[in-house]
Amino acid sequence: MSNHKQVFLVDDHPLVREWLTNLINKRQDLQVCGEAGSAPEALQRIASLQPDIAIVDITLASGSGIELIKDLHAQHPAVRVLVLTMHDETVYALRALRAGARGYIMKCEATTRIIQAIRTVLEGRMYVSDRVSSLLAEKFVDQPRPAASPIELLSDRELEVFQLLGRGLGTRQIADQLHISFKTVQAFCARIKDKLQLNNVNELLREAVRWQENQTVK
Repeated sequence: MSNHKQVFLVDDHPLVREWLTNLINKRQDLQVCGEAGSAPEALQRIASLQPDIAIVDITLASGSGIELIKDLHAQHPAVRVLVLTMHDETVYALRALRAGARGYIMKCEATTRIIQAIRTVLEGRMYVSDRVSSLLAEKFVDQPRPAASPIELLSDRELEVFQLLGRGLGTRQIADQLHISFKTVQAFCARIKDKLQLNNVNELLREAVRWQENQTVK
């Protein structure tokens, strides 16, 4: 038991957690010690279990993967975080790394790469794709890289609200899911509309749905 690195899974799909558990527990050096489908549940269970690594999805049943990473980084800095998700790495990887994650890998990758990513992060090194490595390298050049998309102008919270709008959630539903007030969601929507240079709420909703559909296609 003591030779196993303890892995905690945070994903809102039970089938994904079951698949990951079977994948990880076949390795002699790794063992799943717990799982959660929401950010509040994950924080509570990780506080008691103190795993070596948490594997976190971006979208959760309640709360936000990015905010969960920030909370884990602040409250449990010894717990390393690897993001495993279907969300486009060009949109979310740098945000996740800034929040405190030590790695980012897509669910479409081969299982051998997922295990490699887990072990790399456990060794104290960062795991990202070549594509993300290039994005990171661009942060160090003298000339700042212009935003490839207006979406990059959105804060983490604004992007979460924009994504949920695209999934068809109303303002009150978003407030409940993110555990923030109705008025706060309205304020986020107003800022998103301004940053994306949209004229009204209908344009905001259409743009959010269009963007979400493009993300799903990827």
